[in-house]
Amino acid sequence: MTDACPQTSPARILLAEDSAVIRAMTREVLEGAGYCVQEAANAQLAFESCLQVRPDVALLDVEMPVLDGPQLLKRLKADPRFADIPVIFLTSRASTAEIVEGLRLGAHDYLRKPFEPSELIARVSAAARAARLQQQLSRQNSELALLSRTDQLTGLSNRRHGEERLRAEIETARRHRLPLTLLMLDVDHFKRVNDQYGHAGGDVVFREIARRMQTVLRIGDIAVRWGGEEFLLILPHTPLDGGVALGERFLQLVRGSPIVLDEKHSCHVTASIGAAGGPDMGFLQLLRAADEALYRAKREGRDGLRVAPDEEAGGTLR
Repeated sequence: MTDACPQTSPARILLAEDSAVIRAMTREVLEGAGYCVQEAANAQLAFESCLQVRPDVALLDVEMPVLDGPQLLKRLKADPRFADIPVIFLTSRASTAEIVEGLRLGAHDYLRKPFEPSELIARVSAAARAARLQQQLSRQNSELALLSRTDQLTGLSNRRHGEERLRAEIETARRHRLPLTLLMLDVDHFKRVNDQYGHAGGDVVFREIARRMQTVLRIGDIAVRWGGEEFLLILPHTPLDGGVALGERFLQLVRGSPIVLDEKHSCHVTASIGAAGGPDMGFLQLLRAADEALYRAKREGRDGLRVAPDEEAGGTLR
């Protein structure tokens, strides 16, 4: 099924009703109000319709053969893709107890048959409005979750999220005896950039460093703005020699061309990298080993990569 609803439609309505006459009458009223209607003669077809095109609101007849309305409601609520769809039950003989039970199961509303067109439109409109508000809330929550994990300047993972990912990757590497490499890198002489071009120029450098970093990363690699001018590259399933090769490619990319700051200014920068790896190292030990290798790279001339020696990579310190 393709989505044939016009963009101007206020909502897409799934109508599951075994009576062809009631479906026709209901559809006429809804389409007259501008809604786009998907019809289904039974609950199984209704669920298959959801799989093809997700509705905004579902109108479900309580009594249908094979699978009734409450059973379909349970099935929808159990599926994360459809759990937020407001469901309005259609029934000709619901008691108060049945209505209460349906609402307990998660129904949004009830509508007794036969219904007035104005009441149908009012209840569907309320359900569609609730669906829009829920969708807006879900988008906002997703955006907030992304912001909480992201460094706003570079778009990379922030330190908090980086710590979570590093701990998780260390645990996975240990459990499955997989290689893991951590690269810690630092922009060389960054204070000079800030002194000469100001913080705005320094921000441009950080963003470009992050962009170049992402060009060498593979699927599954994690780039982290660790703080200040320091970054982490977490390389799962990567032996140390593979991580070193990736780090060297990145260093060549950094030194290979100047960073354009604005229409009149550009600057050359380099970076230093410390590399450490191994499935037996804990979180603190891996960070310490990469940090010590980084500072050795700086002491020995910068614009280079140094590897943590074996004695730093031994043990299981956490």
